[in-house]
Amino acid sequence: MGSGRTVKFALCEVLQFAGLCVPLFIVMQRFAVIVAKVKTSAQPPGDGSTAYWLIVASSIAYVTSTALLVWVPLKYMVFMKKKFLIGRKKWRPVTLVYVILSTLPCFAFLIASSEVQINNNLKHDTFTELPVSLVLFSLICIDVVERIRHCRLTGQANDTERDADIPSTVLTHVEQVAPVTPITPAVPGPAVPRQGVPTPMQPGANQLNDRNQNGAGARLETNGTLPGIPGNNGRPYGMSGLSQPSGSTTPYHISPYAYTGPLRFLCATDARADVFVDSFMFWMDTVEMVRVAGHPLVYYSGWVFPIYIFSYLSCLRVVVMPHSPLLSSLGVALQDLPFFFVRVGLIAFFGFVTPILYLMKNLLVSLAFIYFNFMTKLKVFNTERMFF
Repeated sequence: MGSGRTVKFALCEVLQFAGLCVPLFIVMQRFAVIVAKVKTSAQPPGDGSTAYWLIVASSIAYVTSTALLVWVPLKYMVFMKKKFLIGRKKWRPVTLVYVILSTLPCFAFLIASSEVQINNNLKHDTFTELPVSLVLFSLICIDVVERIRHCRLTGQANDTERDADIPSTVLTHVEQVAPVTPITPAVPGPAVPRQGVPTPMQPGANQLNDRNQNGAGARLETNGTLPGIPGNNGRPYGMSGLSQPSGSTTPYHISPYAYTGPLRFLCATDARADVFVDSFMFWMDTVEMVRVAGHPLVYYSGWVFPIYIFSYLSCLRVVVMPHSPLLSSLGVALQDLPFFFVRVGLIAFFGFVTPILYLMKNLLVSLAFIYFNFMTKLKVFNTERMFF
């Protein structure tokens, strides 16, 4: 058991460190080739070999210094469970450091490569697949490793021991609701001795009849609240269950629907496999935006600046925990709204270099977020009548 954990720990660390170093080495090496070509084609010709090896040596020195001074100390503090790093579990320090130390320099050198070629009337390298296939893929790998490293990689997943960092839309947590005794208001007059304390009604046929008379369960109020549930207090509900009250209760886990029959293997699902799907889907919009920058018309223009700048801002979403409620607002502020305006400009200047599908996605997601989170609070939209 111990050897298995050691192997998994070593594998995760090697993958993350490779994701930190490899994109930097390759991007800076390609940038050194461009600088060397510019030096040799200048009048008078310069020493391209010296410039090439100087940039390569700088990349090695940068990776070595950041690994020894930042990456290794951070890993040590995370595994020693320092409270200021992992106490609140609302952010991921490893992904933040990776985005700053690896993704940011890679995007900076991609922009610099474009400017060097434009200023010297050179069209040598557009980095067509490198930003997507290497830089963003390494970031996806870091995200997947951070999500899955605390899960058991062998055997079947146990629903009661699922990692809290893996998001899910399955109702897995239902709490016991203590019965509430109605409190009658005090009436001035002679004191009446208490006849006894009524015992709470046990769940049975009477409760089932009451539920059938009142409807098929709790009625949903306007804005998605459940009335009459202790601990809810009008708070919104979600697919992950009702809002947790402050007290500790006994958790009950409801497994997903059990399918039987000869084709039940088609309904197989595992949260650990869903991590890979969620991670790749999380980055599809950013991948498409970075891909557009590799188009020759776009790369040899000034549009690489807004593309890579806003793409990097979109990458900052990975710092937040996967289940954090901040992801919705960050996704709109750092991705959908900026990407919408950038794509409108790209289509206006270069034609359909990016699909309309992503443009509509950015527009509809932004409008839906603004409408359902802000406009529905206005008096004209906040009504108990269900018009739609």
